[in-house]
Amino acid sequence: MQEPNQSYVTEFILLGFSFSPRTMPLLFSALLMTYLLIILGNSLITIFVCLDSHLHTPMYFFISVLSMLDLGYTTTTVPQMLAHMTSQKKTISFASCVVQMYIFLVLGITESWLFAIMSIDRYVAICHPLRYKVIMRPWLCGVMIIFCGLWGVISALVYTIFAMRLPYCGPNKINHFFCEVPAVLKLACADTSVNDQIDFILGFSVILVPLSVILVIYVNIFIAILRIHSTQGRLKAFSTCASHITVVTMFCVPAMVIYMKPGSEASPEEDKKLALFYNIISAFLNPIIYSLRNKDVKRAFFKVTGWGRVQE
Repeated sequence: MQEPNQSYVTEFILLGFSFSPRTMPLLFSALLMTYLLIILGNSLITIFVCLDSHLHTPMYFFISVLSMLDLGYTTTTVPQMLAHMTSQKKTISFASCVVQMYIFLVLGITESWLFAIMSIDRYVAICHPLRYKVIMRPWLCGVMIIFCGLWGVISALVYTIFAMRLPYCGPNKINHFFCEVPAVLKLACADTSVNDQIDFILGFSVILVPLSVILVIYVNIFIAILRIHSTQGRLKAFSTCASHITVVTMFCVPAMVIYMKPGSEASPEEDKKLALFYNIISAFLNPIIYSLRNKDVKRAFFKVTGWGRVQE
């Protein structure tokens, strides 16, 4: 019986972005400002949904969960990236790399399935408005969120175990700004073809399946919208759908390109840009696209802060 593979590397070096020293302060300032706005925007959404009874609906419940997930996975990567940009030491221990990889995957996979759940919520709201409150009961919404979380925990565990069971005995420089699976696998001292197959299969279940669910649901939603006689009603329904489709595209498409592409075809610089997009940019834009331009959220803002007059 063979002994299990052992890891000889005790720490990794995260190379981050290869910009000139002149450009780095500008990039640092932009990323720091973006991260602070992510914290502010997503925290406000969560607080408003908790404090304002008018936002105690399934749609805003799911949006608040989305905001918490965005806060979680950006906080898993961005503070460390900012610290490395201002320091000569860019190391991360093997254990910390495993933890970061796992937490990021849990939150990311959970969010991927959450988008599918949110599309179901929009389908019921648009296609069955009179039965919406009966179908989308609080306990059902809770069960849906638990399903997303459990799927994220299990899938991330499989991803992480298969990635970190490999021996890492040579180079320890990760050409990325955090411990993302494809970037770490490039350093393994063994054949990673099995991992490529696992990544593809899991990518199918955590990205393509939710996207397929969303696609089928939105085909039915668009058919229902075309049957609406009121022009204003059509525009309102299309506006709601467009917001969700935009957010899904920003998050899922880059993730699908990174995780379902064979390791031999991966481009480190391209992967870093895609990861930056779905990790930071999407989390920054989500509150704006979904909520901050929403009349209900604006009303909740004035009500909670006490600024201005609240219009009922």
